[in-house]
Amino acid sequence: MATLSAEAVVRVAAHAALDKKAIDLAVLDLQGLSTIADFFLVCSARSSTQADTIAEAVRGALRAEGVRPRHNEGSAESGWLLLDYGDVVVHVFLEETRGFYALERLWGDAPLVSVEGGRARD
Repeated sequence: MATLSAEAVVRVAAHAALDKKAIDLAVLDLQGLSTIADFFLVCSARSSTQADTIAEAVRGALRAEGVRPRHNEGSAESGWLLLDYGDVVVHVFLEETRGFYALERLWGDAPLVSVEGGRARD
């Protein structure tokens, strides 16, 4: 099986999150701006149950493509789940926690990637 590119990984993850009604999904292109990752996917959930559901959907969709996380961190109850896939890092926040950490402002120079067939934020 061919290995997915970082862009393909983030698109699969974005569609899985949107399928579970992730709110205000944004994909930040960090290529050339950071050595942390090529892409951040940032989205919100209305409840800890929804945050867990989104994270599990992302894990399942990527597992089906042969992609495994390097590291998982946080919990829905803490307000922030992080799924580290190396070149792609997925952040699932509760709405109020996302505002506190403001990753989009921190990485304000990063262009946003449109997720075809989904609702990526402008």
